[in-house]
Amino acid sequence: MKRPVFLIIILLLLTHFLSAQEIPAGKVVTTYITAKTLDNKAGENPKRRISVYLPSDYESSSRRYPVIYFLHGFFWSDSLLISNDKINRIFDRAIHLKKIKPVIVVMPDESTVFKGSFYANSNSSGNWSDFTSKELVDVIDRRYRTIANKASRGIAGHSMGGNGALRNAILHPETFSSVYALSPGVLDARYFALTEIDAYKKTAGIKEVKDLSKPENIGATILFAIARAYNGNSSKPPFFADLPFSFDGENIKVNAGVLEELKNNSVSELPFTHYENLRKLKAIKLDWGRNDEFRHIPVTCRNFSQTLELLKVKHEAEEYIGTHGSEVSRENGRIENSLLPFFNINLTFEE
Repeated sequence: MKRPVFLIIILLLLTHFLSAQEIPAGKVVTTYITAKTLDNKAGENPKRRISVYLPSDYESSSRRYPVIYFLHGFFWSDSLLISNDKINRIFDRAIHLKKIKPVIVVMPDESTVFKGSFYANSNSSGNWSDFTSKELVDVIDRRYRTIANKASRGIAGHSMGGNGALRNAILHPETFSSVYALSPGVLDARYFALTEIDAYKKTAGIKEVKDLSKPENIGATILFAIARAYNGNSSKPPFFADLPFSFDGENIKVNAGVLEELKNNSVSELPFTHYENLRKLKAIKLDWGRNDEFRHIPVTCRNFSQTLELLKVKHEAEEYIGTHGSEVSRENGRIENSLLPFFNINLTFEE
């Protein structure tokens, strides 16, 4: 009796292996854009690398495809989405298993000197939102066979990228129709700053940009990145940003104006300042892990969802059992089983 069971198991494993090998592979194309919107005096390189996923039938057909813009997280990049997360294989699987029809996915590199732009227009380091939602989209529509209208265009991202996806969808409903944010980070930048007051003490000893590369200062990098994105100051080198807190020994000094600017520039404020834009979006979803290592994320995601609910903005919000990235970029993870089917339903796949 044991032998037939053993043979059945072997046959099942062999079938699974062969089916995995038969998944058609899409192509990842690397291109570059020297962005006019990213002209700046703060030392950021306006030449940006873009990784573009083309479905397996792209080169053998003449059809046009909808586009998902996928934004990477802090300390990450488009190339790491491919080399580390193997996100292109997730797209291949999802298309092969009919979780989404063939689609183009655009992944821009928006890492910066301080490791992340937050996809926001900055007073010092460039207009990253304008780049993401205007210049980049225009270039992609010219270079590839896209369905060049908002109904066939969605935006998504993880962590900092989830923040950027929500920001750019709300600011630019003329560009995107649907948005999915995976574990969006720093939705409320003022709240985040208040939870990280102790970390601001370390910034007093950081005098040059190169100091941020020291292992003991890595945690402070995100504080300067947020400051450059939301409190950019083009006349204040070398960091070209204002910080909300400083210290005289153990005594904290609060810069009320900077804190107010943090709040006003946060994604959490956009439902109030851009309410009509929100109403123009076809579909909105965010999710987050209950056990996220970044303690501000579950709190601010719940608050953001509740704000939308109170304002009667239709959306989906889901808390699942997981950490910041445990359920995201893996086989049968959130990207494959939640994000891509969401866009399969909400994007228009025909011209």
